[in-house]
Amino acid sequence: MSEERQTPEQESPTRPASRTDGQGEGLLMRIINSHFVRSIYRTPWPVDRRSRILTVLNSLVLHLHPTRIPRHAVKVSYTWCMGGLSFYLMLLLTITGILLMFYYRPAPEHAYWDVKYLMNDVPFGRILRNMHRWAAHAMLITVWLHMLRVFLTGSYKPPREFNWVIGVNLLVLTMLLSFTGYLLPWDQLAMWAVTVGTNMARATPFLGHEGPFGPQLGMTPYNDVRFALLGGSIVGENALIRFYVWHCLGFPFIHAWLMAIHFWRVRKDGGISGPL
Repeated sequence: MSEERQTPEQESPTRPASRTDGQGEGLLMRIINSHFVRSIYRTPWPVDRRSRILTVLNSLVLHLHPTRIPRHAVKVSYTWCMGGLSFYLMLLLTITGILLMFYYRPAPEHAYWDVKYLMNDVPFGRILRNMHRWAAHAMLITVWLHMLRVFLTGSYKPPREFNWVIGVNLLVLTMLLSFTGYLLPWDQLAMWAVTVGTNMARATPFLGHEGPFGPQLGMTPYNDVRFALLGGSIVGENALIRFYVWHCLGFPFIHAWLMAIHFWRVRKDGGISGPL
């Protein structure tokens, strides 16, 4: 019984594919082992079932029940724990925001009068609305001060560079939450503040019809980023419902998700960076 040997011409079609697979695998491993990806994933890349289970258990169990906590992580110092205060204010805003939703209807004919009714007729309504309002202002200040502390103490450096990026995104979301909530009282101050704010979006590069490269990409007042924000060319009913949905559902959901990653990464990156 003789074996049929393939000629080099018959073997040649498989060689380029194998070389391509090898190059693709090598490129994938270079990306996985790059500094950028390693700053996101601290644990080694799981290659089998046992390592995948250990990765999940170590990430979850050690996050909930760490083996040790640094002394400075539970000691409030002169920086007043701005990150913790921001989290507390976020919880306060969530609770008061849910209660405010019972009395507010996002429609032009009801929004203004619902706020007046809440302030003047609902028991403790004025206190409830002012708690939500001032907590929003305070959270914006505490988040900025928290970012300033992290920057001045160099806590954005390795191994915390990925968590710094998450924190910057949380700062942007905090400002967006404040901006979208500004329109909801539907009074003159809200109308003109949002008009001025959204007018600036017209100058966004690439996305605004007055911004750099916007006209070249076909941007007009009726298809640019300002039109997408307002749902039209003026601040009207569409803008109110869009700001309401983003303020009460969209941005809080993204904010909570990023905040969970932020807290998880604090633990995985070696605990809270001092001073607290």
